[in-house]
Amino acid sequence: MLPLALLAVSVAVVTGHAGLPTLGQVAPYAAGAYTTARLTLAGVDLAAVHLLAAASAGAAVAGLLGVVLVRYRATVFLMLSLAVAELTAITAAQWRSVSGGSDGLAGIPAPRLLPGLSPLLTDRVVLLYSAVVAIATTAAATALLSGDRRTLLTAVRGNEARAAASGHRATAYLWTVHTGAGVLAGVGGALLIHTHRWITPADVGFTTAALALLAVVIGGAASLPGAAAGAVVVLAVRDVVAAELPGHAPLLLGVLFVAAVYVLPGGLTALPTRLRLSARFHRLGNPAARRGGDAARSAARRTP
Repeated sequence: MLPLALLAVSVAVVTGHAGLPTLGQVAPYAAGAYTTARLTLAGVDLAAVHLLAAASAGAAVAGLLGVVLVRYRATVFLMLSLAVAELTAITAAQWRSVSGGSDGLAGIPAPRLLPGLSPLLTDRVVLLYSAVVAIATTAAATALLSGDRRTLLTAVRGNEARAAASGHRATAYLWTVHTGAGVLAGVGGALLIHTHRWITPADVGFTTAALALLAVVIGGAASLPGAAAGAVVVLAVRDVVAAELPGHAPLLLGVLFVAAVYVLPGGLTALPTRLRLSARFHRLGNPAARRGGDAARSAARRTP
């Protein structure tokens, strides 16, 4: 759950903040995961080393892909990112010396927080560790994408030509954001190994990419915590609700996507605002409620 949440957060950075709808964040996600797996199998079991290496691998892959991808926009960018997702799964299946081929890598040892400490073996300890990493990473990304940086990205997303005419290097900014999102995806890949301790090409293919994008649509592309919450909803529907209806998980996820687009276009993070506006319009359209509000304001003016 938490690895997919971080992947969804990285997708929200590229899609919601940079305005580039993507399915290609599974590439840095896979880079982080396989880097962590190979380090662990080689005897390097410190979690901090894994996270740093996975973040670096994710940034490197995202940066290289971004050189080509950020030159395109809208549907073309989405189609190219789809090709990246498919090529990621194919590469993982064919590069047997690194990925183990279609069988994947299993029996990966558990990480350690510090030398001499016991490995993270119990589900509760692994969940707590993963939650701390995911929350800290999401909070850091949210802080970095606030203030002037957020304003600049909003300007580039809204009217790139005008931003470029104002002297801003829009393509360079988008490449930086794409590379930074690769760091998030790489850390998510490290958490995938730490929590599951195995990986196959299916874990980094189109299905995972689609689930992450669906999580962003449901949670809200404008909010990184919202994207993480959307991942929780997606996995709850797929693994819990669909368990009562075997074989219907794709149908339920499709219904969830349509409902999110038409009923809640801003995602879960827009729900409080929509409820407040709905209540306000209801009061304005209800004569009795309006008269009651006027009487209350009149009484308040007469009260010392």
